[in-house]
Amino acid sequence: MNVVVMGSGRVGARVATILDQHGHRVCVVDTNPDSFRRLGDSFGGDTLIGTGIDEDVLRRAGIEDADVFIAVTNGDNRNIMAAQVARTVFEIGHVILRIYDPVREDTYRRLGLHTVCPTTTISAMIIDQINDFLPAYEEI
Repeated sequence: MNVVVMGSGRVGARVATILDQHGHRVCVVDTNPDSFRRLGDSFGGDTLIGTGIDEDVLRRAGIEDADVFIAVTNGDNRNIMAAQVARTVFEIGHVILRIYDPVREDTYRRLGLHTVCPTTTISAMIIDQINDFLPAYEEI
């Protein structure tokens, strides 16, 4: 499987590393070349300095042959824009993006994008843990 990952922060680097270790072809795009150090010495994929909302950068990253595009920068707007470019311009069938804002996440999920919202996920996990030690009649 060919994957383009936009963002080499903690999440992007981890996902890219795991995919690479499982034999997938991975290209990581980031505007900060220092962020690629998170990939580690054993990373066998490619890295590309640039922004994932630039079609030329995405072409150099191999998006035209990609099976999956993942947008996990720390900016919702960049992730949304890049995901829309990947989906509409390059017709990538599997586009996954992180969105911190739960309201926006819901909107883009309804538009057919595969979204991950850490705000919603972590909040639900915390509530679940609180419910584990509350009496049943006090559950949130």
